[in-house]
Amino acid sequence: MRGSDKVTGSLFSYVDLEERIPARHPLRKIRSVVKDALRSLDAEFDRLYAGEGRPSIAPERLIRASLLQVLYSIRSERQL
Repeated sequence: MRGSDKVTGSLFSYVDLEERIPARHPLRKIRSVVKDALRSLDAEFDRLYAGEGRPSIAPERLIRASLLQVLYSIRSERQL
């Protein structure tokens, strides 16, 4: 079962994530491009995941995390 990609806000942080990234930072442009690309893959993700069972981590979250890992040269998922 495909998990939800709903943003739950800040669980332990007292500063909004939008305030941490400057308005002109390149990540903002990359984020909009990635968001559009993942939106186009939404139907494909729905087709690949079962309709029942335990929900997984949303594939969109995994892809965005992997992209950050590559962009910031983070060596492992544990460090991410």
